[in-house]
Amino acid sequence: MNQNIITSFAFCDMKSGKSYVLITIVITLCVLSSCSRHQAADPPAPAVSDTAIVNAQQKADELFKGRENPQNLENAVSILATVRDPDHRNFEVECKFSKYSYFLGKQTENEDEAEKILKEGRDAGKIASRVAPDKPDGYFWFGANLGEMSRRSPITVGIKSVDDIREAMNKVIELQPDYQNASAYDALAQVEMATRLTGGSADKAVEYLEKGLAAEKGNALLRVHLAQAYLAVKKDAKAKEQIDYVLHMTPPPDYLPEYRQSVELARKLLHDNF
Repeated sequence: MNQNIITSFAFCDMKSGKSYVLITIVITLCVLSSCSRHQAADPPAPAVSDTAIVNAQQKADELFKGRENPQNLENAVSILATVRDPDHRNFEVECKFSKYSYFLGKQTENEDEAEKILKEGRDAGKIASRVAPDKPDGYFWFGANLGEMSRRSPITVGIKSVDDIREAMNKVIELQPDYQNASAYDALAQVEMATRLTGGSADKAVEYLEKGLAAEKGNALLRVHLAQAYLAVKKDAKAKEQIDYVLHMTPPPDYLPEYRQSVELARKLLHDNF
């Protein structure tokens, strides 16, 4: 049959250029139609097993405990990537992939690599918020990844992402104000501080941070940022109180890397301003 088509095609080509074009189109459409039917008949890929998901999460969680080493974070993200299933989204997998991508992106010095990591983390957070819109996790890690992208690229990303970050963090506060040690308030405050030249307000940042502190007193980084905001509104004595608190507080056992970073920032504030 194919040979007859080719013969007729050659004959028509000699008689008329228009017939050549018409037959070519018909043959092409037939071939494409055949391919489409073949692809549609392929069976769907099986879902990732529950056992594989549980094992991957356990391994990733263990690696995250050593997050001061970027290689541990990279391995954690890679492990979770193996059990991400676009046809059967798992809320916990997407949340943890987004969270660990955020921490990895923050520690990645190469800007191109960091952008790729943070974009993937942002998208996973968005997926998680769609899978479970009544939980704060997806919104928070979506906003956290987008916030870090904005910090790195304030012109190309930050300006157009302010509303998205605010919307995400306000949703977190609506659902669970103390989520991640009330860090949504901290994120909103950082937006205010970063956009003071375009409508942001240090006074509004202080308001957010004081609300966050009322919800969670043990967040050292929130206290450091509150000290910075107090300094910006000329409340030096209150700033000093927050710095002293951070330097003398009992370190939270689950957040030792973050506490050490907060202490370093607090000491710098103390040195530069008092």
